[in-house]
Amino acid sequence: MADGVGTADPPTSSRIWTVPNALSMLRLAGVPLFLYWALVTEQDGRAILLLMAAGASDYFDGLIARRWQQFTRLGQLLDPAADRLYILATLLALVVRDGLPLWWALVLIGRDVVLACFLPVLRRAGHGPLPVHFLGKAATFNLLYAFPMLLAAVPGNEGLLADVFRPMGWAFATWGSVLYLWAGGLYVLQVRQVLRADREADAAAEGAGV
Repeated sequence: MADGVGTADPPTSSRIWTVPNALSMLRLAGVPLFLYWALVTEQDGRAILLLMAAGASDYFDGLIARRWQQFTRLGQLLDPAADRLYILATLLALVVRDGLPLWWALVLIGRDVVLACFLPVLRRAGHGPLPVHFLGKAATFNLLYAFPMLLAAVPGNEGLLADVFRPMGWAFATWGSVLYLWAGGLYVLQVRQVLRADREADAAAEGAGV
């Protein structure tokens, strides 16, 4: 998952074929397969395993990028896109199968819609997407742990596994949602800081007669 709140951007390259990018592409390719298993065939076991694999690859692509300095501009787009698509797909599956209230899903989706509105503003100011921050990644981590548990405990799935996963899933979902909204608020604040810094730099340049 992914929010541009935090430290200075790491150096990035224009490379396409890196290991982190390949992992992000595989995650993206798994989204329609997840929806097919969760909504059409209701093969929850396979859908849950795919979500777990997506969460693991999200961790490892970041780890690899940091360790071998494989930060790319494409990766800055693919990684958060894959995170958000998995969140959206899982929210859809859970709502359709009565595993999550509609209002809860709409709050999380609305947060992403609001943040997406800032991208054109940043682009006009000459900035790309802001860098991923650990708080947004922590929120995504919690949600991607919550969703498989909630999917295992949807109405109609009974037994010991559902009984164990239901409270754990709601705990992860609650904490992850709080962090997700918090990270969104920090994103808005950083956008304001970036735009204010641009205005101050422009004013200083004009004052210096540049």
